[in-house]
Amino acid sequence: MIKLIRGGCYYMGGTLVKENQAFLTSAQKEEARKGTMSWRILKMHNKGDDENLKIKFDAIASHDITYVGIIQTAKASGLKEFPLSYTLTNCHNSLCAVGGTINEDDHVFGLSAAKKYGANFVPPHLAVIHQYMREMEAKVGRMILGSDSHTRYGALGTMAVGEGGPELVKQILNKTYDIRRPETVAVYLRGNLKKGVGPQDVAIALCGAVFKNGFVKNKILEFVGPGIRNLSMDYRNGIDVMTTETACLSSIWETDEKTREYYKIHGREQDYKEMKPSDPAYYDYGITINLSTIEPMIALPFHPSNAYTIREVLEHPMEILSEVEAAGRKIKGSDNFCLTDKIKDGKVYVNQGIIAGCAGGMYENIAEAYEILKGKSTGVDEFSLSIYPSSQPVYKALVENGYIGGLMDSGAIIKTAFCGPCFGAGDVPANNGLSIRHTTRNFESREGSKPAGGQLAAVALMDARSIAATAANGGVLTPATEAEYTKKVKKYFFDGEIYKNRVYMGAGKAHKEEDLKYGPNIADWPEMIPLGKNVLIKAVSVINDPVTTTDELIPSGETSSYRSNPLKLAEFALSRKDPGYVGRAKEVKADEEVRRETGELPEKLKNAVKELDVKEGTIYGSCVVAVKPGDGSAREQAASCQRVLGGIANIAKEYATKRYRSNLINWGMLPFTAEKLHFKVGDYIYIEDIDRYVADGAEKIPAKHLSGKTVKDIELSLGSLTPDEKSIILKGCLINFNAGR
Repeated sequence: MIKLIRGGCYYMGGTLVKENQAFLTSAQKEEARKGTMSWRILKMHNKGDDENLKIKFDAIASHDITYVGIIQTAKASGLKEFPLSYTLTNCHNSLCAVGGTINEDDHVFGLSAAKKYGANFVPPHLAVIHQYMREMEAKVGRMILGSDSHTRYGALGTMAVGEGGPELVKQILNKTYDIRRPETVAVYLRGNLKKGVGPQDVAIALCGAVFKNGFVKNKILEFVGPGIRNLSMDYRNGIDVMTTETACLSSIWETDEKTREYYKIHGREQDYKEMKPSDPAYYDYGITINLSTIEPMIALPFHPSNAYTIREVLEHPMEILSEVEAAGRKIKGSDNFCLTDKIKDGKVYVNQGIIAGCAGGMYENIAEAYEILKGKSTGVDEFSLSIYPSSQPVYKALVENGYIGGLMDSGAIIKTAFCGPCFGAGDVPANNGLSIRHTTRNFESREGSKPAGGQLAAVALMDARSIAATAANGGVLTPATEAEYTKKVKKYFFDGEIYKNRVYMGAGKAHKEEDLKYGPNIADWPEMIPLGKNVLIKAVSVINDPVTTTDELIPSGETSSYRSNPLKLAEFALSRKDPGYVGRAKEVKADEEVRRETGELPEKLKNAVKELDVKEGTIYGSCVVAVKPGDGSAREQAASCQRVLGGIANIAKEYATKRYRSNLINWGMLPFTAEKLHFKVGDYIYIEDIDRYVADGAEKIPAKHLSGKTVKDIELSLGSLTPDEKSIILKGCLINFNAGR
């Protein structure tokens, strides 16, 4: 089904050839290395050298969980107007339900900022961020940076990257995205998908093959091969957006006449051009996918890479669901979590189905779901099916072609464009419920669950076709390959008048005389102090899970009302994983405030660390220790909330994503790694001359670790830091860095 090539390979003559079988010289290899689509696009946008990239993007995009913080940060750093195309969408806080009018205040602020600084503003319910960017902003050869991890438009020939908000701030302030040249991975597609197999099935199979082994982490996936021509653009986009869940940096696809047709339908044929790798093109690694062998898949809780065929689950339901159930019961507060109770008479019953967002809400997914459900009923029992088209143009085409009415007849509930089902702000499953979703993620405690409060639901990812087949079968888990239906759907058309008559198109049209409109819950960032000469760090949370997601660092869903208020939002930090964290962090922050006022550590703290002989010029802060933090969302708040609470570092074996590590750096926090994490809550780490180590880019940093009354010498590492990153940490955060310049 999927094979990994763990070494160099060439794309030549339309096939993928291992390096040791290509018989090319080293000179030919170096030339072929420059033959990838990735190399050409990066070269065109690079202001640095060939290995140390300094990228200027063509456009940026944010949604209403992130854009207020980005604009506030840029404003504090000297923003006058947006120098590149910036699109503000409103697809996360769309409901304006939790917290009353607070969310709508953010939207009013966003529109005022679009007018003042020059940006596009997409009102709530009109489109989810990535569908709008596909329809209106993607261009072949373009690069787009988004403050959402699923910023992926590779199937349209656009290299897109999802990062934390501070990286967008850098672009707004005419700075660059600095990164070592990423390795590239050829994803060679061949064959044709069977009827009943959709894009999410391919995506889940790919995640299952490469996430846990880190095969594509921080690399660029380049999709090539004859199988591409057998995929529609909706299928390509659906696979592409899920590459985020592999932990890759970005993606890019060969373009063809189907790509041209997509641009033509959207009134932008001029933005198309053919793009293919050179022959030969060299890749650091390879993946081959035979589309003909892909089966309907299911990603069981609690990660998109927890991949099985639906056939496997139905053949061994007790064995497989028991394993997931056991994993769920290890989550704090989830002792009663149960999945095996969904097995009845050898069948697996689910409670809810959702087709939504940038992955599931596309035209063909919903149209084929209708074909499967046509003439059938979702039933009058517990099972429910909700469908969210990804944009109003998609919604209108589905209405005009008769699909929406037919789905309503079957019992499906049709809703507007909204990202909520991906993060717990809509259709939250019942406690101990099992929801199947064509959305992007199924992390633990993501879709509204609160394990610390004794509530945990299970979310499994599936393709819209198998979700529809399950709905047609009364909630009994069913692969779409068993459904009798016609795969042929009516032609899609795009009505651009919908956006023309509602979207504020202000990019490049700054009206500096306009005032920003602040609601009572929009607050400025508190002061962040510089690093100092020495640092004393207290471990206030130690997480031993193999991976810690950004949702566990700062929950999604119920916190949405406070996204624009750093101090209020920080109260939720680690609330689902370590409820005592905020209190412990605040104690450290209070002691540091005493030190700043008096010039000395409080007496009680002095006594606690007397074995360390702490010198003058030492700042005091807290840290989180975790094995592999930062998987998932690009939300900068996962780092900024720690910083607001006095956090000064993370210590990890490794960081799950580049974007989380970048968020730590941009908020002035030290992204330490250590080979062994022998730390307990309450331990202290003391480092002298930390400012010099950071400035010099030291590979190893000596530190003293105090646990109880025992002091041990340890070594920490900061990894590779760019000159700007060093300065940002020394200054205390990106805001200070920019203000100083």
